[in-house]
Amino acid sequence: MKKRVLSFFAIALLLPTLALAGRTAITPIDEKPPAPDFKLKDMDGNEVSLQSLRGKPVIVNFWATWCPPCREEIPAMNRAWHKIKDKGIAMIAIDVGEDEDTVFEFQANYTMDFTILLDESGQEIKKWPVRGVPTTFILDPQGRMVYRAAGAREWDDDELLQKILDLRTPTSK
Repeated sequence: MKKRVLSFFAIALLLPTLALAGRTAITPIDEKPPAPDFKLKDMDGNEVSLQSLRGKPVIVNFWATWCPPCREEIPAMNRAWHKIKDKGIAMIAIDVGEDEDTVFEFQANYTMDFTILLDESGQEIKKWPVRGVPTTFILDPQGRMVYRAAGAREWDDDELLQKILDLRTPTSK
């Protein structure tokens, strides 16, 4: 009985650490397939293509305003953006299936200083291996998918960000 009680307490103490570890992990994609290009409008109506971001690592996040885990990770994404914005990394969040007004209203409660793109028709997300939102892909400077994260993450975690920073080529640092 004492062993079971001790085991229970040991597990209870480790659970927060294990949960955080999962929230800071990104999964390598061994095949490194090329990311599908897109041309989407940002919140100012400007067209942005993935091709235009070649030469630096890119964080591509698929999300929606109605998604609780998406809402949960946005503050960490914004903190991460402020850590990396001057270090040769691009961060874009692609809102799926919603219009500009919906995202604009959402931003009244959530600060998002990084680039937000709109996939209003939901056609672009179908080209990516996404099973749900939020899903994030990390692309290398050549535009290949090298990491994936399904679910919310603590994007401002220094170890997680270092993996992304390490993707920079000598000229993009």
